[in-house]
Amino acid sequence: MTIQPFADRKYRRSSRTPLIPQKHGGDYETSSFEAGVEGASFSGAVFNLSTTIVGAGIMALPATLKQLGLIPGLIVIVLGSVLTESSIDMILRFGRASKASSYSGVVGDAFGGVGRTMLQVCIIMNNLGILVVYMIIIGDVLSGTWSDGVHHSGVMEEWFGWHWWTSRSFLLLLTVLFVFAPLISFRRVDSLRYTSALSVALAVVFVAIMAGVFAVKLMSGSIEKPRLVPKLVDQASFWKLFTTIPILITAYICHHNIHPIENELSDPIQMKSIVRTSLILCLSVYLATSFFGFLLFGDHTLDDVLANFDTDLGIPYSSLLNDVVRVSYCIHLMLVFPIAFFSLRLNVDGLLFPYAIPVAFDNRRFFSVTTILMGFIFLGANYVPSIWDAFQFTGATATVSVGFIFPAAIALRDNHGIATIKDRLVSLVMLVLAVSSSIVALSSDIYGILNSEGDGS
Repeated sequence: MTIQPFADRKYRRSSRTPLIPQKHGGDYETSSFEAGVEGASFSGAVFNLSTTIVGAGIMALPATLKQLGLIPGLIVIVLGSVLTESSIDMILRFGRASKASSYSGVVGDAFGGVGRTMLQVCIIMNNLGILVVYMIIIGDVLSGTWSDGVHHSGVMEEWFGWHWWTSRSFLLLLTVLFVFAPLISFRRVDSLRYTSALSVALAVVFVAIMAGVFAVKLMSGSIEKPRLVPKLVDQASFWKLFTTIPILITAYICHHNIHPIENELSDPIQMKSIVRTSLILCLSVYLATSFFGFLLFGDHTLDDVLANFDTDLGIPYSSLLNDVVRVSYCIHLMLVFPIAFFSLRLNVDGLLFPYAIPVAFDNRRFFSVTTILMGFIFLGANYVPSIWDAFQFTGATATVSVGFIFPAAIALRDNHGIATIKDRLVSLVMLVLAVSSSIVALSSDIYGILNSEGDGS
């Protein structure tokens, strides 16, 4: 009997209970949860998926409008949502046709073990990059950051002054020990539904405050006319526009958590509606954040818009609002972190131990993989200089592969003969967009690095 990697195995389940591995004839298959364990609800799944989407990417969206201009930027954000829904729909439909219980299983069904491994590597790169970015932003908010030679103070430094216990490394260590460690210890993604609901609420609070500040400044006449189109001064500025596409793809990436959420649902048929509801919610938040953020700060919008909230906003209670915005979104990212970590741990374990029982059911592997990954992320957060650097690198490589290239390739491969003409056309658009933007973004980054070194010499 040939033993398949767990992610590639076919599964059986009832319509009302999620999956759990059980041993049958020396192999592990997936079956239903034992009696007494309830499946995840529609609302819980929406909050978990929305939290997967609305992470750190939202902080870079106002900066993409600074690059693209107001009108093209908002249009691209909407198109990103449309293409994301199409790519997820492909994963779900081909997953049901192949009876795979994970994204890597769907790719494995289409392209075999090599394809599955390539996807797992991409998901690991993407999630590691995203989680490092989360911690960078948390460190920026708590202890401050440098941008364009200017120091932007963190809230702890503002409240208590500089001490060793307000340093970046120490504050991040406390966050790991007392916030992340308990949250990443859950074995089921549905266990995070309440923290996910709170994180979505905090994102809405962030948008509401930005809208309020904008309204006050608009009435006082202190809002400058926004730039509606890109500012093109030379060829380099034109090619730089394409570096925003990986950022936008990163903002919508959630494909790696689709199957873990679906597998725990009481009624898996609801997954398509859950995806659509989550994307509509997240698109609304993204459009509002980008619009108000860019109108508030214009060409002074920083790569991480949170860093803009350490100066006088020109309205009453500016300092208090700055602190509320930064602290609330810092807490939001702390609550988003375990959702992305969940799929990271699954894919690392699936890559290293493809024939073993799932990591959630092996205590030694669960805590070993968790500890090693958390230590790596902590080190990365202390040495990666900018979220824009991290977003561009992971976004232009792993993220476009997870979000666009693999779903398109699955549909074009069409092992089960279910792809429609629309699927093929959308797949071609996604492939062209993903490959071209990645090449341009990486080339632009390399050119910028080499040019800056030349100027320095």
